[in-house]
This record gives sequence, C-alpha cells and structure tokens, in this order.
Amino acid sequence: MSTDNVKRAAETPDEPMPYAELGMKLDEYDRVREILGRRPTSSELAIYSVMWSEHCSYKSSKVHLKQFASKAPKSEALLVGMGENAGVVDIGDGWAATFKIESHNHPSYVEPHQGAATGVGGIVRDIMSMGARPIAVMDALRFGGATQDDTRRVLPGVVEGISHYGNCLGLPNIGGEVSFDPCYIGNPLVNALCVGLLRKDQIKLATAPGPGNKVVLFGASTGPDGIGGASVLASATFEEESHAKRPAVQVGDPFMEKLLIECCLELYAADVVVGIQDLGAAGVSCATTELAAKGTGGMNVDLNLVPLRDPSLQPEEILMSESQERMMAVVAPSDIPAFMAICRRWDVPATVIGEVTDTGRLVMTWHGETIVDIPPGTAADEGPVYERPYSEPAGQAALNADSAARLERPGDLRATLLELLGSPNLASKEWVTSQYDRYVRSNTVLAQPADAGMLRISEVMDGAEPTTRGIALAVDGNGRYARLDPYAGAQLALAEAYRNVAVTGAKPLAVTNCLNFGSPEDPEVMWQFAEAVRGLADACRTLGVPVTGGNVSFYNQTGSAAIHPTPVVGVLGVIDDVAKRVRSGFVAEGLRVALLGETKEEFGGSEWAHVVHGHLGGLPPEADLEAERGLAAVLVEAASQGLVEGSHDLSDGGLAIALAEACLAQGVGATVSLSGDAFAGLFSESSARALVAVREESFDALAALCARHEVPCYGLGVTGGSSLVVEDVLEIPIEELRATHEGTLPALFG
Repeated sequence: MSTDNVKRAAETPDEPMPYAELGMKLDEYDRVREILGRRPTSSELAIYSVMWSEHCSYKSSKVHLKQFASKAPKSEALLVGMGENAGVVDIGDGWAATFKIESHNHPSYVEPHQGAATGVGGIVRDIMSMGARPIAVMDALRFGGATQDDTRRVLPGVVEGISHYGNCLGLPNIGGEVSFDPCYIGNPLVNALCVGLLRKDQIKLATAPGPGNKVVLFGASTGPDGIGGASVLASATFEEESHAKRPAVQVGDPFMEKLLIECCLELYAADVVVGIQDLGAAGVSCATTELAAKGTGGMNVDLNLVPLRDPSLQPEEILMSESQERMMAVVAPSDIPAFMAICRRWDVPATVIGEVTDTGRLVMTWHGETIVDIPPGTAADEGPVYERPYSEPAGQAALNADSAARLERPGDLRATLLELLGSPNLASKEWVTSQYDRYVRSNTVLAQPADAGMLRISEVMDGAEPTTRGIALAVDGNGRYARLDPYAGAQLALAEAYRNVAVTGAKPLAVTNCLNFGSPEDPEVMWQFAEAVRGLADACRTLGVPVTGGNVSFYNQTGSAAIHPTPVVGVLGVIDDVAKRVRSGFVAEGLRVALLGETKEEFGGSEWAHVVHGHLGGLPPEADLEAERGLAAVLVEAASQGLVEGSHDLSDGGLAIALAEACLAQGVGATVSLSGDAFAGLFSESSARALVAVREESFDALAALCARHEVPCYGLGVTGGSSLVVEDVLEIPIEELRATHEGTLPALFG
C-alpha cells in the first residue's frame, strides 16, 4: 500500500480512518478535519490521537486546574510554574530546585516491573529537561488489599522496578508511602516524584526558537515498545474488551538513562542547547508539537532519520512509540559539532532529524513524501476542552451520615494499639524501602522512616560554592478521607505533607500533585475531582504554597468500580542549615515529651475504624489550615533555635501510633499520661498535631513559642526505659512493638 501522504489525503476525503480505535470521539475527529481542511493522514491522526488523549491534553481537567493559577498565593520563590516539564523554585544561595510527581498507574498493573521502572525514568527526564541534575526520587504507592492475590503479583514487581531503575541511576529514594485498600485492586497507583538541582540562572525550557536551528534526537533508538502506551493506556478504563487492545508497556534501560543524565549536564554546561524536551508520553509526536508550538511556530522533520531498533516500523508507529531514554534538543547550527562531540564522549547516539522554521507548520516527510503538515499548536495546546457534568454521588449523604461514633469502642487499648501497629497500612515499610538505596551519593540527611526526606545540596554539583542549605520533601494522601469529603480530603493530604516537611525543621515552599481518580465521564467521579481541586487550590492559597505542576490520572477504575478519589500531594521545603534538622522520634532518654495541637474526637475514615471495624463513613477530620500554619511556624522556628531534639507528626492511627513509632525510631521508651478519654486521646486522627521531645531546660521556651503562635502545647511525660507506658492505660515493651511493627510485610510478601 502506498504511503498515506498529504496529497493523497486531500484527494480521498471519504476514506475511513481508525479514529475510534485510537481513542478519539467522532466530534474530535471532525474537528481535526476542520482544522486541516481535509481528512488527516494516518500519521497526522496518530499525532492528534495521542496529543488529544486525556493523559496528554488534560481535556476533562483543564477547566478545574486553572484554579491553581487563579488562586495561587504570591511567592517570591516561584521561578517556573505550571505549563513546563516541571516547576522550579528558588531555594537561596543562587540555587533552584525543580520537582514534580507523575503517575504510571495502568502500565504498572499490566507489567509491574517495567511499568514502575519506566515511571521513574520518565519523571527523571522531566527534571533533566529543566536543566537540572536529578538528585533524588520518592514514590507514593497504593495497592489492593494486602492479602489479595493480585496484590502479591503487582507489589513485588513494582518495588523491584522502582528499586532497579533508581539504584542503577545512583539516585537515593528518600521517602514516600505504601498503602493498601481493596478499592485499588486492578488499579494500583504508582506515583513517582523526582527532584533536581540547578543554578537559578541556568533554567532550560521546552521551546524551539530560531529558524534554521537544528532539531536533534538523542539517546536510545526508537522501537515498538509502548506504542500509544501512557497516552492511550491512561485514557481508558480497564474492561475486558480494552485489555485485548493494550499496547506493549515501555521497556526501560537505566544505564542509558544514566549516560543521558551526564551527557545532558555537560551539554548544558557547554551552553549548546537552545531548547529541550524529553520524550515521554506521545514520544516524537509530543516533543515536536510542543517544541514547535512554544518556539517560532514551525519545524521540518524527516522521519527517515529517526534511529530505529526495528526497521519495519511505519511512520505512525514511530510517532506514537514511547520508547524510553530519549530527548529532543534544539541546537544552533554552529553548535552542532560540539553537541555531537559531547554525545559521542558519553556514548549517547544523536541524530539531526529536522530544522526549526517560522512557517507556523509542523511538516514531516517519509521517503520524500509529506505525511504531516499541521499547525503544531492545534495538537499541543488547542485540543478539546470538556466541561463535563458533575454531581454529588447518590450515596454520599448516607455515607457521611454513617458516623464512626456508632462503632463499639475497645475495652483493651493495648491490644488495639498492637492490632493497628501491625496492620498493613501502619506496619513498617522496611521490607519495601530496604530494596532502595537511600544514601547513595552521600547527600541524604533524612530518609524513610523519617517524616520527610532531606538532602544537603553543598556537594551535589561539581565546583559548587559550599552552603549549609538543604531541601526536604514529603508526599502524602488519604483516599478514605477524600472518599468521605474530596474537598477536605485534598486539603488534609496537603496539610500532612506540609506538616511532615515542617517537623524536620524545613520551611514548606511549594507543591506538586498527582490527582488519581476514576472515569471523568462519570458525573460522580467528576464531582469528586472538582471538589478535590477546589479544596487543594484553596488550601494552597491559605498556606502560602503555590502549585508548581503535577499530573492528572483518570480512568483508574474497572468497569463501573472506581478507586477512592486519591489526590497525592508533594511538598518541598528549605532549611538554612541541615545540621539543625530535627530527627524523627525519641532520640535520647530524659527528654520532655510534648503534644502540640488540639485533639478532638475525629474517627471518620480513621485507621481504627478501617482496621478494627472495616468501616468507612462519617466525615474526615477537620482540615484546620490556620492551625497547620501556626504549627509549622513553631516547628521551623524551634528547629532553628535548637529547642527540639526529636519530633514526629500525628496522622494515621493518631497519638498511639506516633508514640509507638517515636519509641521505635531509636529504641528509646517513654512514659506519658493522658487526661480525659484515653481512647480518643490515643486514636483520634485530628490534624495539625505533632509530637516533640525537648530538653528540660528548653521546655519553657518552646511553650512560649507555642503561645506566641497560638498553638496548644501539652506536656505528656518523659522519654526513657525500654517500654511505651501510658499511665493507667497500657504498657508495651519496645521489643514487642518492634516485632509487631516489622513482621507484617515480610510475612505477606516474603
């Protein structure tokens, strides 16, 4: 069959095209015809189908995501916001940090190892494309019930994939989450975060300016793996019919990615890159359309010049392939020799495949025939925008009326604490994190099980000026809270990540998010999404931390069964001196233990209700954002003044789990006493609370600091001994706590 070129497309307007098979609606296909004034060629259809997919175009979420900009707080730190490959913030001393979180959910269900590995690879390239050196990764993982058979298939492969790729790159994995809930069976969530470092005057952008500049494709060659992978795979639900249509999941090569990182950094240092874009979802289609649209508007590309692993690939397949470890750069003609020499030095293949123009057209040829001739902005920026209908779920009112207050309270609080401490969500994740290298490159200051990961930046970049500065990162989310109230649930996710950064002594600075939901075509799911975005935008404004970018992952459902709405929020903070960071838990004997914040009877969506009663109902804890701001201010200032020796946030499982984890951190026990109802005091999950351990001589200064910020401060007791003792309530030896906490995941997964 002859090539479907532009001339032939104009001459055969009625030839049927497989738009539906590529995930396009009829009205979307008709709009492409209207834009082009003819039917698209098969290659043009490939471009529009992937670029207008839900994953790439955000067509169902754009109208809501605008709130992150319209409600954004003023921030002198924000250097690059939404719209680029990753956000960039000023962290002081001439340095900038870039960070972002993205999903690789569906590929990780189909092929756990490669799906998760290439999720790490993709987010690392986003960071590279900003001109930064990637310095660490994190992940937020959610699986079905811990005892379900498919969880036993998916979880080990996902962990192995993350570990293999990150360890091969030499990037420390400094934190994250692992949670279980039956709602995620068949739809695991694999959200990967990467952070990078660069000088703030050396930011690179995804743009193709300057007619005559060359377009260079470099890195791995293009193969059939992942054709339409993330773009199509993430834009449909998992149903039996669609399973048969699943394209191959991408295959990662971390060793090539490592070469690509070092090669890119040398290219940046040599100043031979005008613009750069990674090839992730939608591959060549995405890189060419987005670079051209953000530049001088045009580009000519010869697809015959694209290096192929499989010479039988057709142009449509080349355009849709999501083969990993590839980048596209715009380079001045005079810099091509230097660019190519650097690539050769790093053993990174590089090929000039085109040229920037000012025609306003993206033109591609194949064997001398024009197969693509489109305005690039119509694919990159002007896709369909849907204001999808949304309505509160039919059973929402009944769900909220089913309060946890009706549940029978335990008579044996000791047994309840141990039951929760050994439950899959609250048990130690050492079985997972021990497979990651948390300390490679020697710049890790804090890592799991600390509340947040922390990195010193003084030695990250060769030849850098010494600095005591560091960055801290945390990711958090709670699908049960968001199911009960998506507005409050999103705010609570932000509040916990914000608090986790603050308890280390770092000042929260900026936000990234990964919004995981079911099908946007379901009005009830769309209501959950709209409420969560509204809640997160409002909370970011109140807390003064802007959203720098992120990811929306829709269609996380099988048939009509959607996951819990799961907004995952990452927060980056800055600490002036990493030597003043606060370690997690009880770090020595003879310290005063204090609880900061107010405890209310709040059990909706709690771990106690979930583990002991299998219950989900009522309302989640109140998201008291002003209280969170005050608490963070206290924690950051107390750290800078050296008032606090150890700290730990209160979240899932309440004070009981926080006390147990604080004792386990260094093997130091504690004796505390509670006033009022011991059950509520131990297991309520009220937000805006933290546990701190201070020297006796510092307690009054801490109390005064709390009073200044209107943060309640309650002395609970002292550290010491070999047991956790809650007077008149329970006593548990640390070794019993440890055995319970550390035995669960190894027993489940080997």
